[in-house]
Amino acid sequence: MPALNTVVFSSDIEPGSKHLDAAKIRWFQRRLKAWGKRNCRDFPWRRTCDPYAILVAEFLLQKTTAATVAPIYQEFVDRYPTLSDLAAAPAEEVASLLQPLGLFFRAQKLRESVLVILENYQGNVPRTEAQLLELPGVGKYIARSVCANAFGQPKAVLDTNVARILQRFFGIDGGKVKSRSPELWEAAERVAPKQQVGPWNLGMLDFGAAVCTARNPHCGECPLQQQCEYKMSSEINSLLVAELS
Repeated sequence: MPALNTVVFSSDIEPGSKHLDAAKIRWFQRRLKAWGKRNCRDFPWRRTCDPYAILVAEFLLQKTTAATVAPIYQEFVDRYPTLSDLAAAPAEEVASLLQPLGLFFRAQKLRESVLVILENYQGNVPRTEAQLLELPGVGKYIARSVCANAFGQPKAVLDTNVARILQRFFGIDGGKVKSRSPELWEAAERVAPKQQVGPWNLGMLDFGAAVCTARNPHCGECPLQQQCEYKMSSEINSLLVAELS
């Protein structure tokens, strides 16, 4: 028998996304969209479709909370409003401005990406995921986020918040490295709506930060609790504990 303090998942939930039922996905979408309309956070990079500004934001947001990034982001885009301005800035100056965020390499990679864009793309941030992935420091998450938020493309994203929601609600085992899990990436793409994927992605990020948190998730006030595998398994676990105590 599993330890009493572990969550017991029902036996019909297996790794992978074959249990992503279409009706459950539609229910999930309706609930998350409704929550997002009422609760999505407001940050300056969410008020623009400028590809450069969004690319800058995504670099700054790597492994850093949005609240920490917000004031530095605003100062950054005020000081370097265009790619040319950033390219012309001294590397030490850029690094100093971003120093409070940590990840010392982000300033270097951002400037390198800007130089590539100026040289190879006539100063226009590339519009495709494949082209964006060729930029220094740009991975799948950043590339798809720029595609969705700057260009309105139907590109779902996956980070720790999104992975946690998908794992808990659908009962998917994403393995240890969530950002590289084929099952979770497939799930993220399948549950995303066909339109307005940019706002959908942001709603997922905010829901993971506010409700479906890593520790002490707010299951009692969660709009997904009726069909959430994690919530149902937690209730089963509680019943087992009560019966054995």
